[in-house]
Amino acid sequence: MKLMPLCIVLLFPVLVLAQSPVFYQISFDNKEHHEARVAIEFTGVSEQVLQVRMSRSSPGRYALHEFAKNVYDVKAVDSRDRNLAIERPNPHQWNISGHDGTVKVSYTIFGDRCDGTYLAIDNTHAHLNMPATFMWARGQTERPIEITFAQPEGWQIATQLEPTPKAATFRAPNLQYFLDSPTEIGPFQLRQWQIADNQTVRLALHHDGAKSETDAYADLVKQVVKEEIAIFGQAPAFDSATYTFICDYLPHVSGDGMEHRNSTICTSTRSLKEHAVRNLGTISHEFFHAWNVERIRPRTLEPFDFEKANMSGELWFAEGFTTYYGWLVMKRAQIISIDKFAESLGRNLNAVLNRPGREVFSPVEMSMRAPFVDAGVSNDPVNTTNIYISYYPFGAAIGLALDLTLRQRFQNISLDDFMRSVWQKHGVNEAPYSNADLRAILAEVSDSATFADDFFDRFVFGHELAEYESLLNAAGFLLRPAKGDSAWLGSARMKFNENKVTLQSSTMVGSPLYEAGLDRQDVILDLDGEAISNEDELKRYLRGKKPEQEVQIKFETNGIEKTARMTLQQNPQLEVLPVEQAGSQLTAAQTAFRENWLNSRAGIDGEHPRRHCPKCKRSYAFQFEYCKFDGKKLELTAKVE
Repeated sequence: MKLMPLCIVLLFPVLVLAQSPVFYQISFDNKEHHEARVAIEFTGVSEQVLQVRMSRSSPGRYALHEFAKNVYDVKAVDSRDRNLAIERPNPHQWNISGHDGTVKVSYTIFGDRCDGTYLAIDNTHAHLNMPATFMWARGQTERPIEITFAQPEGWQIATQLEPTPKAATFRAPNLQYFLDSPTEIGPFQLRQWQIADNQTVRLALHHDGAKSETDAYADLVKQVVKEEIAIFGQAPAFDSATYTFICDYLPHVSGDGMEHRNSTICTSTRSLKEHAVRNLGTISHEFFHAWNVERIRPRTLEPFDFEKANMSGELWFAEGFTTYYGWLVMKRAQIISIDKFAESLGRNLNAVLNRPGREVFSPVEMSMRAPFVDAGVSNDPVNTTNIYISYYPFGAAIGLALDLTLRQRFQNISLDDFMRSVWQKHGVNEAPYSNADLRAILAEVSDSATFADDFFDRFVFGHELAEYESLLNAAGFLLRPAKGDSAWLGSARMKFNENKVTLQSSTMVGSPLYEAGLDRQDVILDLDGEAISNEDELKRYLRGKKPEQEVQIKFETNGIEKTARMTLQQNPQLEVLPVEQAGSQLTAAQTAFRENWLNSRAGIDGEHPRRHCPKCKRSYAFQFEYCKFDGKKLELTAKVE
């Protein structure tokens, strides 16, 4: 029995349908060697020279990726299959002339990276991110597109493109929509369910696990979807009344997550059997983007330019607040425990509070650095350690601070109210926003322009950090040093070899190694005359020392041997934990605050697949989640049925 394609029904404007489409075909005859053959037909071409291009960037990515590097064997003919002249004015473009109004282009594309940006073709599936796969032509970008996918036996098609009456053929209203429509062709398992307004959510899951694991995972995804809809008060009006999760959880993929208008790509090497909840964290993050960044859209990214790097000063909000809500939603949905949620807060705050980069760039400026760091590649060494904090944790830390501050300073006001207001003003009508717009909405929600101005000036455009210790304490959480009074010399990456320690990354400003004059590629020869041959020996050496203790370090820099005095510091690593885990009692005020913050907004649908720890009575998803109550690990052995 031939499997029916998974697809989306998209309503096209009448005027768009009146234009002749650009026709695409893609086939996978050499899929074992990661090749596809693409054919494109442009008709009614009025330009004397048709400028055909590969994209240089991809939706949701901000750096350049140079997809043209995987294109070869390019040919072009006219309507009578006569060969046309092709010139290359730059690495990304093919200029085609001498045509008769019709240009047929064909080429081979190589792809062997399955993630949210690139192209992967093999004997298990075809995973197509469109900018990495398909050429397009200047002057033809507003025309509708019709594409036919080769469909090997037993493979289905998952895409947000609109189906047509022709088998395995789909349409898009224009190039922007087409390039934002990733497509998976393979033997995935499909689950689907209805949400409000007669809309459908689909989970197209390609993995090596059992169907029972797919069922259990779909139940967890349902709860995440439900919680996020509750935050905004409504689901987006998906163009097709359908949203599709395309998930590849396989050993040979690359971990990633990438949002799109009516779908998302999630890839991971982690199996559902052992890491369902970790994979679900990406689901939670990416579905939140259906509101925040896909429809609540920064003005700086509208429209997305496929020919250059796209810079935005709003990623602290678009990505950072989404990161904050990703874990918050998991807690509200009772998929992670209070301990796990606290761990996520601790990881996030460590990535911000202990990094010197905040003194160099504000969160807005960090957002603008995305073209250099969002999978951007450089051959020369960079000083990222000391000048950069990712806008993901930086923005998440701002979201946490704003949420807890609003809850403490204003009656019945929270970040949920702020997000709903942003949604109503800039998401429902898809009116692009700026940082100034966000500031104005915060002033309106809090009824205090003074508060909004102060918050943005200090924490968004400025370099200050919120008082996280007191903010978290109101909810019954402690923020404290994770390593007690243990000694620390710095956190540079190190390579241990032949009684030497080579620093493989820059040392952090203010750390003992930095103050002693060591940097990347320097070699530590000994500490207090003691050679260090492996990581365990270094840890043992530091256990015998105290913060503020002065030690002697011998090192080699650029072939020159040096000796310096180095003052050790207290390990700056932080942790967040519930006060009851530290042996204290929650007060009534802390209990009420925490429940108001972390309890479900949508209601929990029965006993979705969680297991209960017999020791701490907490609830965990799947069988390999660990209870860390009292600092102990307890493997839950109940298997998914």
